Amino acid sequence: MATSTYLATPGVSVNSISLTDQCTAAVFTHRFDQLEYTTFGQTSRQYQAGLGNHEVTLTLYQSYAASETYATLAALVGNDDITVVVDAAGELFTLTNCALLEMPVVNAALGELSTVDVTFVGGQYSVA
Repeated sequence: MATSTYLATPGVSVNSISLTDQCTAAVFTHRFDQLEYTTFGQTSRQYQAGLGNHEVTLTLYQSYAASETYATLAALVGNDDITVVVDAAGELFTLTNCALLEMPVVNAALGELSTVDVTFVGGQYSVA
């Protein structure tokens, strides 16, 4: 029987600053580069895991108030010593020493709440 997890009280923090009240979605991807080692005579490609290539994408309401989305993230663009923690149903998924290489500063449409998607890349993945 299939089961699923309902995120009743997820949490999100960037460099120990909670953005939970601004976050509407989080996608945490644990992945490795794909290295091919197929040789002559094989009938199928063969792969092994290479370097870790993890990322976290957060969808956040864009708020320009002090200690909110823009103020927290703008100073981090271009840095590679960021820690992102996503608390999903009691599991703490952490990406340390990751980088934020770009950030939309305005994403606005008439009559809509402004949101931005920011992606943190690289770093070391852990779960506790």
